[in-house]
Amino acid sequence: MKPLNFSFNSLFALLLLSFFNFSCSSDEETTMEEPIAQEEVDADGGDTVTEDDNEAVFLTDNLIVDASKAFVNYILPEVDYEKYINEEGDVRDITREIYNHFNDDYDLIVILAVEAVKPEGTAYGVTTPAKNSIQGLGGSVFDATSSFGSDGRLNGVIFMPRTEFVQSGPFLHEIAHLWANKGFIASTVGGHWGYASTGGQLGGFDTLVDLGSNTYKGTVAGRTSFGTFANGGNSIPYSNVELYVMGLIPESELAAIQVAINPVAGNGAGEFTADEIKTYTAQELIAANGKRIPSYEVTQKEFTALTVIISPENAIDDAKKEAIVTSLEDFYKQGPSSESTYNFWSATGERAHFSNGIETASIQ
Repeated sequence: MKPLNFSFNSLFALLLLSFFNFSCSSDEETTMEEPIAQEEVDADGGDTVTEDDNEAVFLTDNLIVDASKAFVNYILPEVDYEKYINEEGDVRDITREIYNHFNDDYDLIVILAVEAVKPEGTAYGVTTPAKNSIQGLGGSVFDATSSFGSDGRLNGVIFMPRTEFVQSGPFLHEIAHLWANKGFIASTVGGHWGYASTGGQLGGFDTLVDLGSNTYKGTVAGRTSFGTFANGGNSIPYSNVELYVMGLIPESELAAIQVAINPVAGNGAGEFTADEIKTYTAQELIAANGKRIPSYEVTQKEFTALTVIISPENAIDDAKKEAIVTSLEDFYKQGPSSESTYNFWSATGERAHFSNGIETASIQ
């Protein structure tokens, strides 16, 4: 087991986690190289055994690297599994176990459960940041990576109760929470864009019509309405401001943003009232939040993810496994999605990429 190193800064960061845990709910719509041998220490710490690269690797009896090398299956007792389904589990318990067997090689850990339907009253997805080392996003800089078992690389953890949410969403939405909205613009919808011309994964409109008498109608992507914290799962790409906070466009490309002051939802689709619509220029937004550091020119654009599927015993049959592998490959590939949705590469306008495969060198 890796010891947890609690300094004053990390204790402060742990307190921040309770404020920066983003939960998202009801308006979400939701060539192989030659196999190489690797050595594995058995669960009892005995002799090493050789595993072929196209076979599953048993790190312990209940922690198994799938033969596809696309995900790790963490088999939990039913009672522990249900805690995560009911939003009572701590994702850090999972990540600490992961880091007992993996090197600190990942920017993101994605935890997926295998529910057939989303449990009623629970979120479609939850993002738990492990750190924020970027200035100019509106939020505090902190580092709580040690509490997750990471030595400093991990940016955050995403939990979703269904593997199908990788392709349908809210996967793009949850990834956006690693950067936004930490206060870059004021919002009445915590952690999201709310009533603003942000038109992206975290909500907002891209077209606004003044109906008179302080009443307005917003729409996004040519639809009849818009969401204040989401806009239909993976069905739309990241917006201009989302690309900026992610470091994928320079500040010279950041567009002005309209923000509704004291908005109140109306009765019609996309309608709301507000005291006024205030426009903030890119220069005003940057002056208020500070320049993004690191800047677009040097910011990270290639990321690594580790996917962990939690399940009860014997819950993943071959058909389910094949579907999981296909959806992960489609979402993470550098190419357009085979579905009628966006994957990460296409949602960023081909500006960034996640790799997901598990390398032998990453396993301890």
